[in-house]
Amino acid sequence: MLKTIHFDTPPSNAIVGCEGLTLTVNERILFARLRPLGLILFARNIANPEQLKALTDEFKTVCNNAHALVLIDQEGGRVSRLPKEYWRIPPSPTQFAALYTKDKNAAINACKINYQLIGLDLKRMGINVNCAPMLDIPQTNASTVVTDRALGNAPDRVIALAQATIDGLHYAGVEPVIKHGPGHGRGTVDSHKALPKVDATLDELASWDFLPFAHFAKQSMLMTAHILYSQLDDQYPATFSKNILSNIVRRHIGFEGLIMTDDIDMHALSGNTAERASKALHAGCDVVLQCSGKFDDLQMLEEVLMPLSGNSLLRAEYAATMASSEAQPMDENALLAELNNLMSQ
Repeated sequence: MLKTIHFDTPPSNAIVGCEGLTLTVNERILFARLRPLGLILFARNIANPEQLKALTDEFKTVCNNAHALVLIDQEGGRVSRLPKEYWRIPPSPTQFAALYTKDKNAAINACKINYQLIGLDLKRMGINVNCAPMLDIPQTNASTVVTDRALGNAPDRVIALAQATIDGLHYAGVEPVIKHGPGHGRGTVDSHKALPKVDATLDELASWDFLPFAHFAKQSMLMTAHILYSQLDDQYPATFSKNILSNIVRRHIGFEGLIMTDDIDMHALSGNTAERASKALHAGCDVVLQCSGKFDDLQMLEEVLMPLSGNSLLRAEYAATMASSEAQPMDENALLAELNNLMSQ
């Protein structure tokens, strides 16, 4: 039975990046004052296991929060932040999708084992959240930002492999983030570079794109899509849209957990850091994800962030509770051998 976490002092409604391998003096001062809910890590922050563990410990100490969320995107394939010099590079999610077409059970078992092993790598380093699984279902002409990472091309396949992903991470005591709600699979451009526009109707989206998100509506965390769904809100992308977050994600899909933005530094969004954060929070995001690690951007966040409160605080505490789970005992060598055998089919 997990002990429910209650923050002694509520953290602020942000998850932030940092510049390098250790926190700078300015970052330490700002994070101590701002007390962000979490830290998200990228390749620029990772050299070796000893350094990485020291960084995650340092962040928790500076924020005076032993239960701070520490996130990473360790999906496998090209989205693998841990360097191959010290860690296994996991298979791309697309490899499990391909195996699923030949042997459904083998794909599910392999996917679960893979994320058990990923989760163990992360948990040892003080990383308690993995920004996976991606629930987006690629459509014709979808951007490679989705097609290169998709768990399948139909809702039932994505749901099956996403469940295996979640089960594997949970076994290792790592909490997943489902993304990118309410569905990025129709975007034909990469939202890191420009704002995708999707003209599908509510009925079309509800009968396909929304299905995986609805299936996992009880998960603790969801990351938004920086996409303009013209038939749902012709003015604002989902991250900035009160209608989409309230009426679609919360009511239609039924998601009850913590809603975080995708990285607000992405070129799909406009405005400076403070303006983007303000728009997202006013639209209904619980937490802003700001990844650049640029100190000037971090400073701008301070203009708009507040301590978490009300339902947002309860959702954050539930996510932190789930992320505090311990890894279950497992034989890594046996699991890796089984994974390799399954993937060779």
